[in-house]
Amino acid sequence: MIWQVELIIYLLLIASAVFALRVKDLLSSIVILSVYSFGSAFLFAILGAVDVGFTEAVVGAGLTGIMFLAALYYTTRKSID
Repeated sequence: MIWQVELIIYLLLIASAVFALRVKDLLSSIVILSVYSFGSAFLFAILGAVDVGFTEAVVGAGLTGIMFLAALYYTTRKSID
């Protein structure tokens, strides 16, 4: 049964990576990239590297997401899309 769960996570990772590149709104892209990081953290945990999964969840999704949101907050929009 583990390979079915891994396959679903792999498909989620591919879909979220493609969707993060296709979306035009930066806030949505940040949220999707955080979902990607949580998906990869879950995959690491399933594969047996729980410490790497925890680090990916904290750093990849948590801190990086907060830094992206702060950068988005402090920048101004120059064009109207």
